[in-house]
Amino acid sequence: MSETASTSSGVAARYATALFELARDAKKLPAVEKDLDSLSAALTESADLTDLINSPIYSREDQAQAIAALAKKMKLSPLVGNTLALMAQKRRLFVVPALVKAVKAMIADEKGEVTADVTSAKALTKAQSDKLAKTLKATVGKDVNINATVDESLIGGLIVKVGSKMIDSSIKSKLSNLQNVMKEVG
Repeated sequence: MSETASTSSGVAARYATALFELARDAKKLPAVEKDLDSLSAALTESADLTDLINSPIYSREDQAQAIAALAKKMKLSPLVGNTLALMAQKRRLFVVPALVKAVKAMIADEKGEVTADVTSAKALTKAQSDKLAKTLKATVGKDVNINATVDESLIGGLIVKVGSKMIDSSIKSKLSNLQNVMKEVG
């Protein structure tokens, strides 16, 4: 891991731990989880927001004002709003995506859940997602939240990551393996 990435993950982990512990102690985990879902969606949908948190050209004051306005408009809880304000003041907004991911993982762990990152060639239906979650629960022994993404280059099949385990049943992977076997034979 590069030194910059290591520093960023360390910064995100410190803020995430603080936010999680404050929320847990105040019994506000559900509200914080909802806020983080909203914030994650906003980051995905808004290139301007992503630019604001990543670009060094915005001053501390500009970032702080924008984040305060965003927190008010999104009706974020004081815990999340204050955390973002502090991060803006300290010029640490660039770690917000990592913070969101870390806190959501801590909340899931607190609830006895795990998250499975699932990549498929086409969007999963609700029935497919529910069936996959049920199958994974039988395997890992915990409730499973599905974090689904689509990658059409897979052609078909799934790539499922739960913790450090990965199952790749994509057609793309199978074709690649076949190509490697053909090279060895030929």
